[in-house]
Amino acid sequence: MTITLRAALPDDIDALWALRTVAVRVSCATHYAPEQIAAWTAWPVPASYAAILAAGGGIVAMQDDIIAGYTMLNADKQEVDAVFVDPARGGLGIGKRLLAALEQLARGRGIVRLHLSASLNAEPFYRAAGFVALRAEAYAHPSGISLAMEKALADT
Repeated sequence: MTITLRAALPDDIDALWALRTVAVRVSCATHYAPEQIAAWTAWPVPASYAAILAAGGGIVAMQDDIIAGYTMLNADKQEVDAVFVDPARGGLGIGKRLLAALEQLARGRGIVRLHLSASLNAEPFYRAAGFVALRAEAYAHPSGISLAMEKALADT
């Protein structure tokens, strides 16, 4: 299986949002109630997606002609806006590759500290990548509970 990374394009938005919706429904089901997931997946594509992609902040992982995952950097907020992998392709290291590419992109833009809001099921993934919780407690999020995390980016 070959995974290649490329810049996310505005034409990808619908496919990215569809992948995100499936990922939330499948991956978050272990930590969130069905009504929380229903509310979360009912959201429309945020307007920020187009702006982030126009600014070159999106990266897509491709397996042949299929989008296997994506990540988005909101450089203005110094924030990881998204890291989603197709649940059918989970456990293959795609998320790890995407996050490493996003960190490299952030460093290239002079960002020295990244922030994110981690879903409860994603917290171990981000912790393994060097992110730390800003507060010991979780906080309420419209979709349920999530954790504010951050990571200082080392110079490379």
